[in-house]
Amino acid sequence: MTILQKAGTAIDLDRYSLRRFLKEIEALGELETHDEPVDLADLAQHFEGSPKAVYFRKAGPEGAELIGNVTASRARIARAFNTTPDKLLHEILRRLDNRPQMIEVSRAEAPVQQVVLTGDDADLTRLPAHLQHGLDGAPYISAGVDIVRDPATGLTNVGMRRLMLRGRQEAGVDLLSPSDLKAIYEASARRGQKLPIAFVLGSHPVDHVSAVMRLPIDEVGIMASLRDGPMPLVKCITNDLMVPADAEMILEGYIDERGHVEPEGPYGEFLGYYGELKMNPVFHLTAITKRSDALFQTSTIGGRTMDCTDTSQLNATRAEVTLWRALQTAVREPVDINVLTASGGGLHVRVAIRQRVPGEARNAIAAVFGSVSNAKHVWVVDPDIDIRSDGQVDWAMATRFQADRDLVIQSGFRAIPLDPSLNGARTGAKAGFDCTLPFAQTLAGPPIIPEPPRYGGKRFPSVEAAIEDGPKFFEDLMAATGSRDGREIVLALEKLRLAGKVGRDKEGRWIPRQA
Repeated sequence: MTILQKAGTAIDLDRYSLRRFLKEIEALGELETHDEPVDLADLAQHFEGSPKAVYFRKAGPEGAELIGNVTASRARIARAFNTTPDKLLHEILRRLDNRPQMIEVSRAEAPVQQVVLTGDDADLTRLPAHLQHGLDGAPYISAGVDIVRDPATGLTNVGMRRLMLRGRQEAGVDLLSPSDLKAIYEASARRGQKLPIAFVLGSHPVDHVSAVMRLPIDEVGIMASLRDGPMPLVKCITNDLMVPADAEMILEGYIDERGHVEPEGPYGEFLGYYGELKMNPVFHLTAITKRSDALFQTSTIGGRTMDCTDTSQLNATRAEVTLWRALQTAVREPVDINVLTASGGGLHVRVAIRQRVPGEARNAIAAVFGSVSNAKHVWVVDPDIDIRSDGQVDWAMATRFQADRDLVIQSGFRAIPLDPSLNGARTGAKAGFDCTLPFAQTLAGPPIIPEPPRYGGKRFPSVEAAIEDGPKFFEDLMAATGSRDGREIVLALEKLRLAGKVGRDKEGRWIPRQA
């Protein structure tokens, strides 16, 4: 453990190290380790569909240490936040309210600058970047957290961008989709200026969750807030950007001012399909700084096992934060939200609400439509439905949904170009499924769902005495007499019924019959 004292504040430089987190998940059986040498060409096969994080001690000819699939599980992301999957959303919301604490450390104190490579020694092709999908344009660095400063506002922007290797010191950067970084870069390009940038490689999952958030504030501050404590920053060697001092590796450089001039891709995108070859800007490497035992990190993206990828899990986590805030303004009592990772972490959304007034299910649908552009289909259910159970949601749709009454379809929304169902269109439709009970039914209380008997209540000397005490279901009669069988209760009821002593009320309970 490395503790620094800065301005009266103790900083644990190992608390948010990637290696420490890997030890935690290894103890939980969430880490698959390969001790034998593995060619870079074979890495992708090991990641595909793996429910665990996958660690290689000897990847490629250099025998590099490499980790991937770290955030491809909600349980692992929850572990990173010291909570459980069902409490993850609210733990993130709590931390977002933290006042960020950021403390600058010196180069000598920063683990990520223990080794500094510049000039010809700074070489992207010496990193164990691998071909992730069969038709990708080149090996990709896919787990980079990018950091830039907006010259117009002075605010720092943080995101996650892939880098396609073009040579020793050049890589393509995907800036085609709408994003803050794209707007910042294009403004710099119009001024004829290079945009300094740093890519953080090898990060704790909390930093990856921070990087995908979309909030209109200084985004390094988001990273500090979600860490729930002081965050050490160090100035880059070849530019003035401040980066996490406890990361595994930093790629320093700039995006040149020529604009979208070089082909990038194709690449297996996060919706599970290939995107097109695109014209994108070029990143130029000026330095690599790293820990002396730096661990290279890669992210899993796309493929047939969408729910087991880093991008789907991170996208879903981000979407839940945004959607929850929108739901809090749209309905009186949102109960739960589940963004399905198999849809890419955003296209399919399930919401549970407790209806207080008529129309709140429609309000919830509208809130989802308007707050997350990726959200395409949304199901709204009552709080008795477990929205993480496919079976229960299917049951609610089968028994509480009427298509001519409860289907909401709207068109003309901004859509994701990667969605092949658009067939080239730039806008698309969204559908909402109101699977809640009609409001009038909710006023009568929650529906009665069949459950196994519990056999609670008072004891009585006989079935007749139990019924004389008050109306009883068959379950109550078994509990009242201590029956572990039930057939003797049938015989006792038969005798009482034939004697005209008992009958049934409209709810099916046994009651005394009036003489």
